Amino acid sequence: MDLGAATALLHDPGTYTSGIPYAVLAELRREHGIVRVAEPALPGWPAGPGYWLVLRHTDVRTVLADPATFSSALGGTQIRDPEGEEDLRYVRAMMLNMDPPEHTRLRRLLHASFTPRAVRALDERVRGHAGAIVDAMLAGPAEVDFAKGVSADLPLFVLADLLGMPAEDRWLMFDWANRVIGWQDPDYAVSASFDAGAGSAYAADALALRPPPGPDGRLPDPRSREGMPDLYRYAHLLGAAKREAPGDDIMSILMSSRDDGPEGIGGGVSLEEFENLFWLFAVAGNETLRNGIPGGMVALLANPDAQRALRADPSRIPVAVEEMLRWWTPVMTFRRTATRDVEIAGQPIAAGDKVVVSFASANRDESVYDDPDVFDIDRYAVRPPPKAHLAFGYGPHVCLGANLARVQMTAMLTQVLTRTSWIEAVGEPAWLRSNFQRGVKRLPIRWRV
Repeated sequence: MDLGAATALLHDPGTYTSGIPYAVLAELRREHGIVRVAEPALPGWPAGPGYWLVLRHTDVRTVLADPATFSSALGGTQIRDPEGEEDLRYVRAMMLNMDPPEHTRLRRLLHASFTPRAVRALDERVRGHAGAIVDAMLAGPAEVDFAKGVSADLPLFVLADLLGMPAEDRWLMFDWANRVIGWQDPDYAVSASFDAGAGSAYAADALALRPPPGPDGRLPDPRSREGMPDLYRYAHLLGAAKREAPGDDIMSILMSSRDDGPEGIGGGVSLEEFENLFWLFAVAGNETLRNGIPGGMVALLANPDAQRALRADPSRIPVAVEEMLRWWTPVMTFRRTATRDVEIAGQPIAAGDKVVVSFASANRDESVYDDPDVFDIDRYAVRPPPKAHLAFGYGPHVCLGANLARVQMTAMLTQVLTRTSWIEAVGEPAWLRSNFQRGVKRLPIRWRV
């Protein structure tokens, strides 16, 4: 295999409109474990210094478990470097791009906000939302875009509940996530699905600040605060309202919490921190699940025996969800920066080098999973089960909403499979143009009662 051609294929976001090149990943994983990837200029992406791509399950876990050596804060967690010092300061203000002790304090505050009572209320709402969404599906045409017309609404409803934002504003999060996650895809980079006439006063105020496309048709860089002024205006208004009149949602609990942990930082959540946490939930909390649910449906469409088995015994769905997440892997890559000279899989890495972990590769590692390319709904039912998949990451930054995501996937698939007799594909799906998120733009299906 030509190593340069293989790594260029993996880096090119256009590759993923045809699917993940698993055969290429498998050969590189077996032969090298870690490879150097060049970073040529792409539309909206200046040329960069290149990065190391970590491919094996064990090495990915090693990188993610050691923030002292592999920092989230030095250069952020996206492959593309921030454009300047001000943009770097901006990304470092987000929990996703923090290292301990700042990350530890905010995560502890967030974790404490997910009180048992609040989580029980969310779980009940998840099931209610899933039922209502499938009600609407069954009341409409038998052919539907499962990705946007069915599954996309569940995480939006649940995030609106979690954030305490008006439900009618939820499709703002769809547009914001498209602009941030789908900036490499012309269909998503200027997303405007939200009906401006149907939103709250917060939405109207925020939309007045939505930037127009430039002469090239692109919006400003969504990874800068200036590129998302509408999101930040909305977050500011919502956070200020919660501080004055808190409700019973998770974010209201967070805004009234204080932490005096061992790091000695202490204090509560500032309004700026709330705004950045709002960004994290509205974008990252939406996108992973929004693609995880249709990714699970893709697996069932490709494996009709699995669809029959789950219809016959829906109690198997929670275990099948774990396999769906492993097999689909919504988030394909994440970046760290080496803080010192170190070695991975026998390869010397210099301080300051970009180190990118491949979840897509690690979740298909044949040294961890038997027949890793096979979709097996009972894979995690065996005892002992195989090592956990890495769809939600690993280490200090493991996804805080992982369990809530599992609840949502289980609720939606249970509703769909128990209230229809069969689902089949009726057209070609469309995948997101991105080397970061394995996105499902369209998934046309036909259902039968």
